[in-house]
Amino acid sequence: MASIARRPDGTYRPRYRDENGKEHARHFKRKVDAQRWLDEQTAALVRGDWVDPQRGRSTFGAYVETWLPAQPLRDSSRRAYDSYLRNHLLPAFGDKRLSAVTRTQVLAFRRGMEARLSPTTSRQVMALLAGIFADAVEDGFLAKSPCRDTVPSRPHRKRVVPLTVEQVDALVQAAPDRYRALVILGAGCGLRLGEALGLKVSRVRFLERELDVVEQLTLVPGAPPRLAPPKTRGSVRTVPLAGVVAEALAEHLAAFPAGPDDLVFRSRTGGPIWSNTFNNSVWQPLRKRAGLPNARFHDLRHFTASALIRYGESVKTVAHVLGHADETETLRTYSHLWPDADARTRAAIDSAFARPADSVRTQGVPHPG
Repeated sequence: MASIARRPDGTYRPRYRDENGKEHARHFKRKVDAQRWLDEQTAALVRGDWVDPQRGRSTFGAYVETWLPAQPLRDSSRRAYDSYLRNHLLPAFGDKRLSAVTRTQVLAFRRGMEARLSPTTSRQVMALLAGIFADAVEDGFLAKSPCRDTVPSRPHRKRVVPLTVEQVDALVQAAPDRYRALVILGAGCGLRLGEALGLKVSRVRFLERELDVVEQLTLVPGAPPRLAPPKTRGSVRTVPLAGVVAEALAEHLAAFPAGPDDLVFRSRTGGPIWSNTFNNSVWQPLRKRAGLPNARFHDLRHFTASALIRYGESVKTVAHVLGHADETETLRTYSHLWPDADARTRAAIDSAFARPADSVRTQGVPHPG
């Protein structure tokens, strides 16, 4: 399977066959170098981390050409990947051989990203780079990734300050008739804007006081909005329909009739509402009229979460209503809204050491008789 032959010109030719029977060989001036190379290759075959030299010479750009179409991505994620690759990763690594990229080069690239981009965007670019190289290892193009421990930690997230009841009411009152129920839906059910705009009439079950979130309205460059699966599998959910939300939706459908398969919220021409058009033409004027120039539609989700937490709902319930992928995301965003753990701890210890009321009242009083 492996051998070293001395050639007429005095060089040494080690050769071996891989697991598929293909022969590989190189030439060395010294026999010791030939033996070292042969030992490394055969040991890698035994360990299972051997890499075909031909694959190792593939460039980053060539690998990405086949890697990207194979990824099961949502439209928004694919657009983001396209942008990160075109603007950052391919200019830096596109013509480099996969096996030639070093960890030092990756770290230098990271420093450049952090100097030009926001912490969140920089992290997303680095995470994409690390994911590509990790898949290159799994596909047999590399023995190990140069991106080990190079992805920045998550940037510090600003503490969420939920809207007050008065502020939400101001937004509702400032909303045009066509969109008032949309604002109430966002605050009462915690739907994302795309989920609310993609809600069909048949998904609202008034008798059961529930609505089903099974799709969202997404934007694809060069095409009209279309319905697509929600953000994550956890985003597919059934949300309780509070009376105030059910009443608002019923009034909306009475004013703007729609069939079971139609969207609840439609433009004046009867088509889907573009999210960017809604934000620019409806939401921005609306929030200014409400005296909340910095409020986002997404802040209505935070209001939903804060209302549930104030009412004593569990992390699991809040995560389900909001459609979070897991409860960790809920805690990371809203942990400060739950009752303070230190206060509960102090109360528990005080309670444990408290004397019974009768003992306190009779302490120091002589026992009769």
